[in-house]
Amino acid sequence: MPSAEHFLTHVRSELLSLQEAGLMKAERVITTPQGATVRLADGRSLINLCANNYLGLSSNEAVGAAAQATIASHGFGLSSVRFICGTQDIHKTLEQRLARFLGTEDAILYAAAFDANGGLFEPLFGEADVVISDELNHASIIDGIRLCKAQRRRYRHNDMADLAEQLQQARAGGARHVLVFTDGAFSMDGTVAQLDVMRRLCDAHGALLAIDDCHATGFMGATGRGTHEHHGLLVNGRSKVDLITGTLGKALGGASGGFTAGPAPVIELLRQRSRPYLFSNTLAPAIVGASIAVLDLLESSTTLRDRVHANTRHFRQAIAAAGFEIKPGEHPIVPIMVYDAVLAQQLAARLLELGIYVVGFFFPVVPRGQARIRVQVSAAHSIEQLDAAVAAFAQAGRELGLVR
Repeated sequence: MPSAEHFLTHVRSELLSLQEAGLMKAERVITTPQGATVRLADGRSLINLCANNYLGLSSNEAVGAAAQATIASHGFGLSSVRFICGTQDIHKTLEQRLARFLGTEDAILYAAAFDANGGLFEPLFGEADVVISDELNHASIIDGIRLCKAQRRRYRHNDMADLAEQLQQARAGGARHVLVFTDGAFSMDGTVAQLDVMRRLCDAHGALLAIDDCHATGFMGATGRGTHEHHGLLVNGRSKVDLITGTLGKALGGASGGFTAGPAPVIELLRQRSRPYLFSNTLAPAIVGASIAVLDLLESSTTLRDRVHANTRHFRQAIAAAGFEIKPGEHPIVPIMVYDAVLAQQLAARLLELGIYVVGFFFPVVPRGQARIRVQVSAAHSIEQLDAAVAAFAQAGRELGLVR
């Protein structure tokens, strides 16, 4: 009978294979708050271009003060799940505020955005239903769909003709309910889903439309409500998208926590049956209090939203002028295409030496042969920092033969 050592030998072999293929991911330790710059454990200070800190709120003083004040008023943690003794007044307040911000009837909080997607599909959809998913959807969406018994279909990434075909086939097969689910903005490409077209297709086939807006809530759209506002699907303060999942761990303060927003009956059924909600500790009060402060800030001004988009336009133009191939778009995610996994890691390593913190992405995070450096622009960056980053990219790119 195989022993534990036999199992560990297998694991070591898998790790060695990853290392030899140049696919091993390393973690760098930072010793400062998240910001436009960070300091590593070895003392180096770097311009940070790889955080989801789109609005620069991860180390915002007012947000931090709100977190501290909430610890003083509501404690550090609840030591419980929501339906036992883990619901505080501030949890209900944040859910109501999120629903208002997004234009839905209600919202439900989760300990993580991964849980929001993981707990969404199984309570709502069964064997008689069909869920249609973009082929590049986030892993949490894929895993969540797998947990339900609905029939599963995929359409080619952002391909509306293929989506129309999948919708037609789902209806021809006699599906009870059909749900189309997509990332609002895709985390590796920065692609913004064509929600206006998708809404028309869903209406024509009697289907529901849902989005994961983790990489959009707070800064996409005229007032930062998300990709549905960006595409004109927020009308008179009401969302024309049926369900929205999202995170508090990116633009909205950068801590942790997720949510689902939608019709009140759907949210109530999730409270009754969504397993990550029922069996996970309540979101920490400090995060809740800070998130309410973030919404106060975003509802009072679009300054940060406007700044991240201005910075994005500047960086996209400059990095393209330096000779790099980037994925087209307008999102603060700027994929700089390298294609080879080893070369992507070499470029990231050289940029680290030049004072720029970026990370190479490669399979299985992106498809084979699509390795890249994913730059993420923040409202916290200055134009001078972005220009310094472009200069470093140009130097490293010339050294590695990527640009002239």
